[in-house]
Amino acid sequence: MSDPGATAVVLGGSLAGLLAARALAPFADRVVVVERDVLPAVPKPRKGLPQARHVHQFWSGGARALEQLVPGVVDRLRAAGARRLPVTTDMVALSPYGWYRRWAESAFMLTSSRDLLDWIVRAQILADERIELVSGTEVLGLVGTDAAVTGVRVRGHDDAERTLTAGLVVDATGRGSRTPRWLASLGLPAAERREVNSGIAYASRLFRAPDQARDGFPIVNIQPDLPQVGRPGGGGVLMPVEDGRWMVTLYGSRGVEPAAGEADFARYAREELRHPVIADLIANAEPIGEVSCTRTTANRRHYFERMPAWPENFVVLGDAVCALNPVYGHGMSVAAQGALALREVVRRQGWGSPGLSRQIQKAVSRPVRAAWDLAIGADVFYPGATEGGPTLKERLTAAYVGRLLYTATGNGRIARRVTDVTSLQRGAEVLLAPDALLAAAIGPLKPRLSGPPLTAEERKAGGLL
Repeated sequence: MSDPGATAVVLGGSLAGLLAARALAPFADRVVVVERDVLPAVPKPRKGLPQARHVHQFWSGGARALEQLVPGVVDRLRAAGARRLPVTTDMVALSPYGWYRRWAESAFMLTSSRDLLDWIVRAQILADERIELVSGTEVLGLVGTDAAVTGVRVRGHDDAERTLTAGLVVDATGRGSRTPRWLASLGLPAAERREVNSGIAYASRLFRAPDQARDGFPIVNIQPDLPQVGRPGGGGVLMPVEDGRWMVTLYGSRGVEPAAGEADFARYAREELRHPVIADLIANAEPIGEVSCTRTTANRRHYFERMPAWPENFVVLGDAVCALNPVYGHGMSVAAQGALALREVVRRQGWGSPGLSRQIQKAVSRPVRAAWDLAIGADVFYPGATEGGPTLKERLTAAYVGRLLYTATGNGRIARRVTDVTSLQRGAEVLLAPDALLAAAIGPLKPRLSGPPLTAEERKAGGLL
């Protein structure tokens, strides 16, 4: 048996938990991943990840963090069919300010089904003999005091309870995390918390793309109108994934939510979106399986890094810290950047050093903050999203960002700058540089596009000609 002080226990075997385990493996004698579900041995859905039925992507800022943690995994994903799509080169997007042009690559997206992604990443991480998966096991609570966590209580599939002693416990259990309750049971005060709930609901379905569109087809993204200008309506994303398929997610806020029926899915794409291009494309594609729906889309952030006291040997990561509206596609990227931050702090300060957990929690908050600001910058304007509505600062920020997005429809340099921030490659401060301020004042340099910038070959491949 290894020294319990040199053992890490990670709660949650989804992407955030596995990346945390990988981050800790060089420093711990043993890393135990505790997962409630029994994880599949092949790429297929699992009970504890219903959001996998909807579009997912790794933005380049997250994909690079993933590759640093798990070298070679991006090549494995691409060999299995995942797509690397340069942005905005392979993106056809209608913003509230007009169609974006397809500029030269600044960032990229890595797209695939979530089932494939998790299977590839899980297989590579669990091949490390230092990492052990304990599945079918429920976490009951933390063991320790308000000063230090020493382990966790768990219950296995045989209903037997036991304690796993550890020198570091990481909560990566996602939106359903019970960390606030666990901390309270140790006598710690509640952390500051904020929720911004746009009320957006999702409906998604897989399609087999037309034969000619199975390779090289762009992402198509139709965004709703700005919520502050009235009824925002619906949006939709058509995302190419592996095996010649398209994953299509339709979404709408309160009063215009998509429904689960097959007929309503097609109707919503044609009548509720601001342009019918997605409806036209899926009309020429073969539907696969049923429509999946979810309303679990609220932005929810816990400010654990601000707590006046934080126990040693305990860290919170991923959606357990900050769950984001999936429409922005940042959740997996933030989890990867958070795991990378975890690794770098342990490497710099040393395993078991005083104050290590607090320093990790502060480091994890940095990628969280970047994605949070991007998400609530739009969602806070939806009716009922918060009790008090947007603050003055949020209104002023939104006005400036809106001007930048308008400028980006006809200015490639600003479009790439915005994409650098959206992809989590650069911080938002680059949008406040003097050249960005000047460009925003001038506005677009090219005229507005009248329709989706699909090439003639793409139109033919998608059955639009």
